[in-house]
Amino acid sequence: MNTLATGVIFSNIHDSSLHDLTRMRSTAAIPFGCRYRLIDFALSNMVNSGIFDVNIITHNNYHSLMDHIGSGKDWDLARRSGGVRFLPPFITAYANAENSLYTTRLEALESVNYSISSFNSKYVILSDCDVVCNIDLKEVLDKHIESEADATFVVKRIKANPEMAKHSIFIDSDKKGNVTGFTYKPDMFDKEADASLNITVINRSYLQEIVSEAISHHYWSLTRDIYMKDVSRKKYKVFKYKDPVAEFTSFEDYFNVSMDLIKNEKFFNHLFGNPDRPIYTKIRNSAPTYFSKNSYVKDSLIADGCVIEGSVENSILFRGVKVGKDTVVMNSILFQDTFTGENVTLQYVVSDKDVVIRDGVSISGHSTMPVYIEKGRML
Repeated sequence: MNTLATGVIFSNIHDSSLHDLTRMRSTAAIPFGCRYRLIDFALSNMVNSGIFDVNIITHNNYHSLMDHIGSGKDWDLARRSGGVRFLPPFITAYANAENSLYTTRLEALESVNYSISSFNSKYVILSDCDVVCNIDLKEVLDKHIESEADATFVVKRIKANPEMAKHSIFIDSDKKGNVTGFTYKPDMFDKEADASLNITVINRSYLQEIVSEAISHHYWSLTRDIYMKDVSRKKYKVFKYKDPVAEFTSFEDYFNVSMDLIKNEKFFNHLFGNPDRPIYTKIRNSAPTYFSKNSYVKDSLIADGCVIEGSVENSILFRGVKVGKDTVVMNSILFQDTFTGENVTLQYVVSDKDVVIRDGVSISGHSTMPVYIEKGRML
C-alpha cells in the first residue's frame, strides 16, 4: 500500500462533451468495452500502483456510479484505512460562494476543500475519467519525488488538428523535462505537441495553497489561473507517456474509440493484456453467452449473459443483450439488456441500457454520425 499518495478522480468534468451518454449518468459511469465503466481505468491505474486511498469528486447523476462501485471491494478498496470515498458537492455550507455546481476542476477542488485538508499523504494524484489508458502511476510518482517537483504532468505526444486542439491543453518543456509553458485550448493549432492527459501528481501542500488562493481570488481555471501563472516560480515537470491512449471529446469520439478496440490489437492488448496491471470492474455472475446454431458472429466483443440468434459483425455487446432470429447487428454498440426482436437491422447504432427494438425495425446511422437510442426506449 502506497501511503505517500492519495488519489482524486473527477467524475463529471466532461459531462457536457458526452451529453447523450450523460443525461442519466456521470462521465465516470459511461459503459465501455463490453463490461467496464470509464472510471474502472482510473481506479485500476491507482490500485495497480499501490494507491488504496481514493476520493471521487461527484457533481450530479452519480447514482449509477455509486451503484457500480459499491463498497469498492472489486478493486480491493473496501478497507478500514483508506479505501474509496465519494465527495459530493456542498460538503460544507461554505464550499463556494454561491453554492452552485462546479464546472471546472478548480471549482471542484474548492467544493471539497475541507476533505483535501484532511488528507494524510504528502502527494495527491489528480485524474480525469475520460482518458482510457493503462499507466504505471508508481513510476510517475517516483519520478516526481526524485525531481523534487511541485507538480508533474503526464503528457502524450500527438499530431494535433484544429478541432482536436480546441479541447486540449498543450505543455511545452525543455530537454530535462522542465515545463516552460502552457497552451490552453488554442484555435488554428495544427502540429505535433505534448498534450496533457489530465493526470497530475502534485504536492499536497501546494494543492492546498492553490485551493486557498482560488477561493480568495475567485479563480476559475486550474490551468489558466494557476499553472500558467506559477510556471516561472514553481518547479513543474512532465512525464512523457508513450503507450496507446484514448480520450473522448464527443459522442463520435466515444464510438470511434470503442470500434478501435475491435480493430486495433495493440490498443486492446495494452489495456487488457498486461497481467501485472489488470483492469478491474464490478463482478456480475452471469450465464455464458448462448449462440444458436444459426447465429453468425465476426470481429466482435461480446460479454457474458447474451443470447445471439442472429448475425453480429464488428460490434460490441454488453451483458444480457438479446439478438433475435434473422437480426443483423453491424458496426454497433449495444449496452446492457438491449433486446432486439426478429428481422431487425442495426448499423452504426449505440443503444443505451434496457432498450427494446421490436420485430422488423431497421435503424441505420453512419460512421461519422452514429444513431443514439436513449435508455429505456422502445422502438
